[in-house]
Amino acid sequence: MRRIVSFLLCLAIVSAAGILIAEEHKIVYPAKMSKADIGGEIFSRPNMKKKNHDNGNTTLSVTTLKSSDKKFFTGMYKSGREREEYKEESYGVDEFMYFLEGSVTLTSADGAVQVINAGEAVTISKEWMGTWESDGYTKIWVIYSNED
Repeated sequence: MRRIVSFLLCLAIVSAAGILIAEEHKIVYPAKMSKADIGGEIFSRPNMKKKNHDNGNTTLSVTTLKSSDKKFFTGMYKSGREREEYKEESYGVDEFMYFLEGSVTLTSADGAVQVINAGEAVTISKEWMGTWESDGYTKIWVIYSNED
C-alpha cells in the first residue's frame, strides 16, 4: 500500500511539473490563409477589424500573425477609395504587399509613378514619401516595424 501511495504521489508531482512546463512552452502554430480566406472569407473571422473613416471609406483588416517581439506582422486588408499623402512624415513601416483585387498608384516624392495591379506585388520601405491613391483594393500584407 505504501508503494502505491508513493507511486501516486510521484505521479502527481510529475504531472504538476508537466503542466507548469507546458504553460511556459506555449504551442505556436503557423498562420495559414486558405484559398477560401484569400477569396474573402477571412473577413468573417472574429478578429476582423472594421473601420469607418471620416472620408466615407470603410476598411477591413485581419492580422494573421504577430511575432512575439511585436515587430513582424502578417494579414489581409481591404479598402475602398483612398488617398494618403506622406509628405511631412514617411510611410513608417517596411511593408510587402501582394494585391489580390484592385490597384494602387504610388507617386514618390520626386514625381515617379508606379501602378501596382491585382496579381502584382510591391515593397515599400519605412522611409518612403509620396502619395498613395486607389479606387479600392484587397491585399495580403507583411509588415516589419522596429518601433515599440
